[in-house]
Amino acid sequence: MEYKSNNNVVYSCKYHVVWCPKYRRSVLVDGVELIIETCERLKVEIIEMEIMPDHVHLLMEVDPQYGVHRAVKQIKGYSSRVLREEFPWLKSRLPSLWTNSYFVSTVGGAPLAVIKQYIQNQKSV
Repeated sequence: MEYKSNNNVVYSCKYHVVWCPKYRRSVLVDGVELIIETCERLKVEIIEMEIMPDHVHLLMEVDPQYGVHRAVKQIKGYSSRVLREEFPWLKSRLPSLWTNSYFVSTVGGAPLAVIKQYIQNQKSV
Protein backbone atom coordinates (compact mmCIF):
# COMPACT_ATOMS: atom_id res chain seq x y z
CA MET A 1 0.00 0.00 0.00
CA GLU A 2 1.27 3.47 -0.91
CA TYR A 3 1.04 6.31 1.55
CA LYS A 4 1.20 10.04 0.98
CA SER A 5 2.01 12.74 3.46
CA ASN A 6 1.70 16.43 4.03
CA ASN A 7 3.39 18.33 6.86
CA ASN A 8 1.25 16.74 9.56
CA VAL A 9 -0.42 13.59 8.27
CA VAL A 10 0.57 10.35 6.58
CA TYR A 11 -2.48 9.05 4.73
CA SER A 12 -4.06 6.78 2.16
CA CYS A 13 -7.59 8.13 1.57
CA LYS A 14 -9.10 6.84 -1.65
CA TYR A 15 -12.71 7.60 -2.58
CA HIS A 16 -15.12 6.44 -5.26
CA VAL A 17 -17.26 9.48 -6.13
CA VAL A 18 -20.25 9.61 -8.51
CA TRP A 19 -22.33 12.65 -9.46
CA CYS A 20 -24.94 13.48 -12.09
CA PRO A 21 -26.18 16.44 -14.08
CA LYS A 22 -29.42 18.02 -12.91
CA TYR A 23 -32.42 15.80 -13.79
CA ARG A 24 -29.92 13.11 -14.89
CA ARG A 25 -29.94 14.64 -18.36
CA SER A 26 -27.58 13.11 -20.92
CA VAL A 27 -25.52 16.22 -21.61
CA LEU A 28 -21.97 15.14 -20.82
CA VAL A 29 -19.77 14.46 -23.79
CA ASP A 30 -16.45 15.54 -22.43
CA GLY A 31 -15.02 17.47 -19.55
CA VAL A 32 -12.09 15.24 -18.71
CA GLU A 33 -9.63 18.11 -19.11
CA LEU A 34 -11.57 20.31 -16.68
CA ILE A 35 -11.64 17.62 -14.01
CA ILE A 36 -7.95 16.79 -14.49
CA GLU A 37 -7.04 20.49 -14.38
CA THR A 38 -8.97 21.04 -11.15
CA CYS A 39 -7.51 17.94 -9.49
CA GLU A 40 -3.96 18.95 -10.41
CA ARG A 41 -4.55 22.40 -8.91
CA LEU A 42 -5.95 20.84 -5.70
CA LYS A 43 -3.23 18.15 -5.56
CA VAL A 44 -5.88 15.43 -5.78
CA GLU A 45 -4.72 12.23 -7.46
CA ILE A 46 -7.09 10.76 -10.05
CA ILE A 47 -6.70 6.99 -9.99
CA GLU A 48 -9.50 6.25 -12.47
CA MET A 49 -12.19 8.29 -14.19
CA GLU A 50 -15.10 7.64 -16.53
CA ILE A 51 -17.48 10.25 -17.88
CA MET A 52 -20.82 8.89 -19.03
CA PRO A 53 -23.52 11.03 -20.75
CA ASP A 54 -25.52 11.22 -17.52
CA HIS A 55 -22.98 10.76 -14.70
CA VAL A 56 -19.33 10.91 -13.70
CA HIS A 57 -17.32 8.21 -11.87
CA LEU A 58 -14.11 9.30 -10.20
CA LEU A 59 -11.70 7.25 -8.11
CA MET A 60 -9.43 9.71 -6.35
CA GLU A 61 -7.08 10.17 -3.44
CA VAL A 62 -7.60 13.29 -1.33
CA ASP A 63 -5.61 14.77 1.53
CA PRO A 64 -7.80 14.24 4.63
CA GLN A 65 -7.03 17.75 5.87
CA TYR A 66 -8.50 19.16 2.65
CA GLY A 67 -11.47 16.81 2.60
CA VAL A 68 -13.34 14.95 -0.11
CA HIS A 69 -16.35 17.28 0.21
CA ARG A 70 -14.25 20.35 -0.63
CA ALA A 71 -12.56 18.56 -3.55
CA VAL A 72 -15.90 17.48 -5.06
CA LYS A 73 -17.34 20.98 -4.57
CA GLN A 74 -14.37 22.55 -6.38
CA ILE A 75 -14.45 20.02 -9.25
CA LYS A 76 -18.21 20.39 -9.78
CA GLY A 77 -18.16 24.18 -9.43
CA TYR A 78 -15.29 24.82 -11.83
CA SER A 79 -16.49 22.32 -14.46
CA SER A 80 -20.05 23.70 -14.31
CA ARG A 81 -18.91 27.29 -14.76
CA VAL A 82 -16.60 26.54 -17.70
CA LEU A 83 -18.98 24.14 -19.48
CA ARG A 84 -21.92 26.55 -19.17
CA GLU A 85 -19.77 29.39 -20.58
CA GLU A 86 -18.59 27.20 -23.45
CA PHE A 87 -22.03 25.74 -24.21
CA PRO A 88 -24.66 28.47 -23.62
CA TRP A 89 -27.54 26.11 -24.45
CA LEU A 90 -26.86 24.36 -21.12
CA LYS A 91 -28.00 27.51 -19.28
CA SER A 92 -31.46 27.34 -20.84
CA ARG A 93 -31.76 23.56 -20.50
CA LEU A 94 -30.53 23.23 -16.90
CA PRO A 95 -30.86 25.75 -14.05
CA SER A 96 -27.52 24.44 -12.75
CA LEU A 97 -25.35 21.79 -14.38
CA TRP A 98 -24.88 19.41 -11.43
CA THR A 99 -27.23 18.16 -8.76
CA ASN A 100 -26.35 19.23 -5.22
CA SER A 101 -25.87 15.61 -4.20
CA TYR A 102 -23.23 13.03 -4.96
CA PHE A 103 -22.24 9.50 -3.91
CA VAL A 104 -18.96 8.93 -2.09
CA SER A 105 -17.51 5.74 -0.67
CA THR A 106 -14.14 4.93 0.77
CA VAL A 107 -12.49 2.04 -0.97
CA GLY A 108 -10.61 0.64 2.00
CA GLY A 109 -12.88 -2.42 2.20
CA ALA A 110 -12.59 -3.44 -1.45
CA PRO A 111 -9.42 -4.12 -3.39
CA LEU A 112 -8.50 -1.08 -5.46
CA ALA A 113 -8.26 -3.18 -8.63
CA VAL A 114 -11.92 -4.22 -8.27
CA ILE A 115 -13.10 -0.59 -8.02
CA LYS A 116 -10.90 0.44 -10.97
CA GLN A 117 -12.31 -2.41 -13.07
CA TYR A 118 -15.87 -1.43 -12.12
CA ILE A 119 -15.28 2.15 -13.27
CA GLN A 120 -13.53 1.06 -16.49
CA ASN A 121 -16.46 -1.25 -17.33
CA GLN A 122 -19.11 1.47 -16.99
CA LYS A 123 -19.30 2.09 -20.73
CA SER A 124 -20.22 -1.55 -21.40
CA VAL A 125 -23.06 -1.64 -18.85
